[in-house]
Amino acid sequence: MGRLLPGEARAARLAGQAGVWAGQRGLVVRRRGGGLTAAPLALLPTPFPRGEFERAVGLAGPLNRLVDAVSRDGAYLRRVLRGARGHDEFTARLLGVYEAVRARKGEAMHARAVGVHRSDYMVDEPTGRLLQVELNTIASSFGALGTLVSDMHRQWAGRYPELGLDPAALPANGATGHIAAALACAHGAWGGEGALALVVVQPGELNEFDQQWIQETLWERHGIETARRTLAELDRELELAADDTLSLGGAPVAVVYFRAGYSPADYPTEAEWGARLTIEQSSAFKCPSIQYHLVGAKKVQQDLAQPGVLERFLDHDEAAALRTCFAGLWSLDDAEAPATRAALADAVANPGRYVLKPQREGGGNNLYKQEMAAKLRAGQGLGAYILMERINPAPHANYLVRDGELRRMDTLSEIGIYSTYVREGDRVLLDGPAGHVLRTKDAASDEGGVAAGFAVIDSPALY
Repeated sequence: MGRLLPGEARAARLAGQAGVWAGQRGLVVRRRGGGLTAAPLALLPTPFPRGEFERAVGLAGPLNRLVDAVSRDGAYLRRVLRGARGHDEFTARLLGVYEAVRARKGEAMHARAVGVHRSDYMVDEPTGRLLQVELNTIASSFGALGTLVSDMHRQWAGRYPELGLDPAALPANGATGHIAAALACAHGAWGGEGALALVVVQPGELNEFDQQWIQETLWERHGIETARRTLAELDRELELAADDTLSLGGAPVAVVYFRAGYSPADYPTEAEWGARLTIEQSSAFKCPSIQYHLVGAKKVQQDLAQPGVLERFLDHDEAAALRTCFAGLWSLDDAEAPATRAALADAVANPGRYVLKPQREGGGNNLYKQEMAAKLRAGQGLGAYILMERINPAPHANYLVRDGELRRMDTLSEIGIYSTYVREGDRVLLDGPAGHVLRTKDAASDEGGVAAGFAVIDSPALY
């Protein structure tokens, strides 16, 4: 597949060079307790089938349009999330924000939309199928650091021919610029001299540089100033005018980019919920709006895979193309439904074939194997979860570097395809693919997620 793993001594020298490269270019994360370190990364790009990569890129546009169409169907969202709402307080609170905004603004809540999405896929080795893991509509991370890892691997291809890397196999990756361009497009559509782009962040954010790259690109390429605040800070500092203009420190806010707000831990008090509601009620572009956020719920993903549902939102050809990448997904709202009973029985008997997913983002939330089987046998609160067929990608040997430690191991990878979408009224201003990131983990690990500590940032070597 056009890639040669070096011996351990050569790999150690290359890892040292990767550390220098990362430090020079801001491919870094903060350490817990202070200081900086190179971001977790794969030393070499990981093989990935070209045809399935191109298929995933081709689905970016249909997925953008699907998110937008579903977000505008309030009756559908409320119906699909009814079961999760009854068993999951966080989903209930998000729906409460949605309903409060709808009560105040009506259809005007849909007047503006900006999305930075990331659809994650694995190629199932037994079937050879590209299957969607999930669709992220809020705080889709590692676009900027993923761009840098792609750049590093392309440099390796030209600089170290003994590694056997073909530059033509390493696809260009402009995720940083694409994400910044989407926020700039929304900012321009909103108008207003001196308006800010507001980035909502978590306290003590360790992945700050992934975000700061986008902020710097907004200034360098588009002349847009940004501000970073936590939800708690925004509850104290935001002002909402009678005409729904949002302002921070006297400056109007044109677009709000959420890199927080996707986890219950982001709302420790009512102040954070108050800030979220203030933002949602404003005229600013929200990336994402509360309705876009809800479309990313696992329960929506599961329901869209049911026969005939995609066709409600997309034309026949786009629906058919998307359906080919859906893994098996089952609702647990009605455990007595024949299809659900059969899936539950098989999952308890063969827990390695399935994964149980709650309505959560950020990694480290899913239940696997015996932990999953025990939850299913208990039968309590299952409406807060969906059951999903487990995807089994082919393993590839690679060297992974985390906190300066180099380890050779068999790995599994997941490709994330970014897409951006901007709409004002009925005018679509931007719609298309926006780069990629490969996340690679130890093949022995069930969970993924770079920030959660399970995976590293990688790039694909297409074959």
